[in-house]
Amino acid sequence: MNRRIFFWSLTSALAGFLFGFDTVVISGAEKTIQSLWGLSPGLHGIAMASALYGTVVGSLLGGWPADRFGRKATLLWIGVLYFVGAVGSGLAPNVAIFIMARVIGGLGIGISTVVAPMYISEIAPPKHRGRLAGMFQFNIVFGILIAFVSNALLAGIGENAWRWMLGVAAFPSLLYAVFCFGLPESPRWLLSRKGDREAGLQVLQRIEPDVSTAEVGTQADEIIAASLEQGTSGHFWTRRLRKPILLAILIAFFNQLSGINAILYFAPRIFELTGLAAKAAMLQSIGIGLTNLIFTFVGLWLIDRLGRRTLLYIGSFGYITSLGMVAWAFFTGHFSIVPVCIFAFIAAHAIGQGAVIWVFISEIFPNRHRAEGQTLGSFTHWIFAATLTTFFPRMVASFPPGYVFSFFAGMMVLQLVWVKTLVPETKGVPLEQIQRQLGIE
Repeated sequence: MNRRIFFWSLTSALAGFLFGFDTVVISGAEKTIQSLWGLSPGLHGIAMASALYGTVVGSLLGGWPADRFGRKATLLWIGVLYFVGAVGSGLAPNVAIFIMARVIGGLGIGISTVVAPMYISEIAPPKHRGRLAGMFQFNIVFGILIAFVSNALLAGIGENAWRWMLGVAAFPSLLYAVFCFGLPESPRWLLSRKGDREAGLQVLQRIEPDVSTAEVGTQADEIIAASLEQGTSGHFWTRRLRKPILLAILIAFFNQLSGINAILYFAPRIFELTGLAAKAAMLQSIGIGLTNLIFTFVGLWLIDRLGRRTLLYIGSFGYITSLGMVAWAFFTGHFSIVPVCIFAFIAAHAIGQGAVIWVFISEIFPNRHRAEGQTLGSFTHWIFAATLTTFFPRMVASFPPGYVFSFFAGMMVLQLVWVKTLVPETKGVPLEQIQRQLGIE
């Protein structure tokens, strides 16, 4: 693999590290924040989900700057938003300022889920695209692990430990923004959006330095031709794009209806429901981060070998089994198996949906509509994530946990049916050919 491609992909994927860290770091501070400001369950849910509200808006708007100003400039501003969000939430004097700062950080998360996977898919060769775009997910789970470890290390430093938990993300945010200056612009954006053929050819040649100038020119012509076809065939919300639109909505819908964000956000609280002490529950949360990281490695190793569809099958069966066992444990009082089942759930997610979602969404839309398609998938993902995180505390307070986990298991049965009947395989297929496979001409 071209080292340049790996470095550029890794730099873009570091937005995922900040995403994972910022999303989950709140789990170590949520109970302190609730007691510090005397928050009601309803306001507490809003405060915990505030970053997700920003994420919803960011995911909805992220395609516009990516198309208007380019992928590189948008990735750079993501780092700025993360930095402001981290500093603001760490220094917040009250819950209103805290929510505002978390919303700003959430804007960065939402935009990153649109632009980072899209950028990587547009610079990656087809045979390596799954692994390279999957690095975004790897960095998400690496950020989640570091957040759990950071929370555990900072938990005992005093009454302001929660401020350090949230504010420490400012350092990697600044570093990421600096790294973004070294990225080239996406050749597909240069060719299809900016109309700069010369700059696009230069980037394509840097991506594949062993390919002849004539072959690079042919590849550029194919990208331009595909974009011109798309440009004359109407807007995004058309019958022509119904298949990728439906696929993007459903993969994001099922991703969240597994309960993944609720479990990551409230992991210590879930473990405490089984009778674990608070400190033990925090340490168990680190186990979630490690499991996520290890099995994400497995998912990235398999994604270009077995394909996206096969990994979704594996993940679906793992979800159904693990969530079903957690529900059974809460119904019957066999709480000792809950941590193991939660770890199995995380492993199933890491190999299946976690490894596939951002890669798959970035592949199924044509060049001219990729930013809009990525926006749709990300927005759907985050609107359900925000809704679930807001209402999860009420769910576990209003219903026995066994019913909550039974609901998640039932949704994963529906996911299995969807994978069986509707999901195509995109492994190793050039982006311009995928649109023909989906009937987009």
